[in-house]
Amino acid sequence: MIKITKFGGSSVADAGQFKKVKRIIESDDARRFVVVSAAGKRNSGDNKITDLLYLVDAHRTYHVDCTPLLDDIKQRFVDIATELKLSYPMAEKFDEFAAGIQTHSTEYIVSRGEYFTAQLMSEYLGFPFADAADYVRFHHDGTLDMERSCERIHDLVVREGCFVLPGFYGATSEGDVKLFSRGGGDISGSIVARALNADLYENWTDVSGFLTADPRIVPRPRAIRRITFDEMHELSYMGASVLHEEAIFPVREANIPIAILNTNHPEERGTIIQERVEPEEGDPVITGIAGKKDFLTVHVSKTKMSNSVGVLSAALNIFERYGVSVEHVPTGIDSFGIVVNGADVKDKIYAIVADIQHEIKPDEVKVIDELALISVVGRNMSNRPGTSGRLFDELGKKGVNIRLITQSSQEINIIFGVNNADFERTIRVVYDAFLDETE
Repeated sequence: MIKITKFGGSSVADAGQFKKVKRIIESDDARRFVVVSAAGKRNSGDNKITDLLYLVDAHRTYHVDCTPLLDDIKQRFVDIATELKLSYPMAEKFDEFAAGIQTHSTEYIVSRGEYFTAQLMSEYLGFPFADAADYVRFHHDGTLDMERSCERIHDLVVREGCFVLPGFYGATSEGDVKLFSRGGGDISGSIVARALNADLYENWTDVSGFLTADPRIVPRPRAIRRITFDEMHELSYMGASVLHEEAIFPVREANIPIAILNTNHPEERGTIIQERVEPEEGDPVITGIAGKKDFLTVHVSKTKMSNSVGVLSAALNIFERYGVSVEHVPTGIDSFGIVVNGADVKDKIYAIVADIQHEIKPDEVKVIDELALISVVGRNMSNRPGTSGRLFDELGKKGVNIRLITQSSQEINIIFGVNNADFERTIRVVYDAFLDETE
């Protein structure tokens, strides 16, 4: 069996966390391929190494002395190496890096967080170090070269048998370091899983899997034990995420499940994400709830619109012309609403409305702002009659005013809008009605 283990920044924040990682690796012989992020926060008042390196780059760009910052970063790594009694010449290697700071690219500078963390982890685990710049490859246009990356990683495994690989970066064909987007260490782990056709991709972090609701709104929400990729995608889109969204695709295409696990509590079950989840007795109707505030709806009404061709497409074209992404389009017989993120139209909404009035000549255009969207997600909703009726009945009993309703074609979620002021209360009502009663 092959398990790819990826450890996030909180999992490698200091020597104590390194020790937890080692216990996890040594507890299972299938864990021979390790991907690590840069050392993260040690406490709530601390800084991530990656953030400090971005700050170093900004100082350098604006000709501000970054020596104190570099000294702080160096000391973080030296402290880990010293406490773990590692022989890697951390101070000397970091000084070599710092000496060339003015000539390094931004991406090279930022990637050193993962690079040095992986060097230390490699020695501590006794696994060979594999520089991601040698194995994760990008095309000339900046997109990932999956085929070449998989070939190189496969050859590495044949040669070494195990390794520690820094996440978050790779290199172009010219050898220049190239970063993924923030949180891209998750993508690195999924690439390794795909390359080795792993049985499981373990993503170790500081939470015990996906939660059924935001713990800042619902006290101690239940963890989701099993979830499909589609369900996770829906929840992640609304902000409920502990995994980089782009990390899904490499493993999903290869039908490799993902486990979200807690480095601080490895005994807990976490969450398993897979393409299809077999039903079990006692499965909840709803898998999870997520939402965001500050959306805006442009509501358009026009008599006999149902007999006209191109009205909706004309309205959508206006939003496209202004570079605004449309979130949802709930429709009626002679009306429709276009839901967008309020921040996306902050300086454009009056011009957009004017263009709609000029080009479509509607009977009415109404803007509804300060709207929160809530997504109720569950693979079991489609075969449980009365779920939506029960949902809106519960909200009605609590006096929650529903401003819009839409549902995905897959029938795994119901999205509805409420006033921003009702956002937290609405999530608690749904949670109490559907999830507080399950295990």
